[in-house]
Amino acid sequence: MQKLVLASNNAKKIKELNALLAPLGFEVIPQGQLGIPEAEEPYGTFIENALTKARHAAAHSGLPALADDSGLCVRALGGAPGVLSARYAGEPKSDARNNEKLLADLTGQTDRRAHFVSLLVLCRSADDPQPIIAEGEWHGEILSTPRGAEGFGYDPLFFVPSTGLTAAELDPETKNRLSHRGQAMQQLIARLPML
Repeated sequence: MQKLVLASNNAKKIKELNALLAPLGFEVIPQGQLGIPEAEEPYGTFIENALTKARHAAAHSGLPALADDSGLCVRALGGAPGVLSARYAGEPKSDARNNEKLLADLTGQTDRRAHFVSLLVLCRSADDPQPIIAEGEWHGEILSTPRGAEGFGYDPLFFVPSTGLTAAELDPETKNRLSHRGQAMQQLIARLPML
C-alpha cells in the first residue's frame, strides 16, 4: 500500500476517500494522525485553499498529500456559502447551525438551485511543480426541511432531482458515484498512474 496523507481530519470525508482509494493500493492517512496541524485557508477560491492544504500536509509529512476543498454554492446567495461552507455559521464548526443559517438566508427565495463543488489537489511533494488537480460539481436544489440520516454537512437539505432523494437519503455507494467528490475522485484516479 502506498501512503497518502489526507489534508483533513473530517472522519466522514476520510471514510469516503478511503473507500475510493483503498482498492487502488493507497492507504489514506489523516494528517492529524501524524500530528500535522490544519493549514490556514485564507483564500476566496476552492483551488487556492486546496493547493495550500496539500502543500502544507506534504511539507509536514514528507509524503504525497491529497487535499479537498469543497463546499455548497447557492445561486440565490451569490454562490455563498462557497469556501466558507464548513464555517458558514461561525466557530466552532457545526453542521446543524450551518443548515439553520442556510435556511434562514433562503427565507422568501424561490430560486433554490445549488451545487456542491469539490476541488482535489494531489501534491507528490511540497514543491511539486505540477500537482494533479481534479474538479467535480453536483447540481440540485435546497429543500426547506432536512431529510435523511446519511452523509454530513448540507446533505439533508440537498435534493438531487435525478434520484428524487436528498444526498442524506442516498446509500454511500450511490452518493460516492454521483457526488461532486466522487466525480473529482474519478478524474483524479484516472491520472494516478502519473504518481
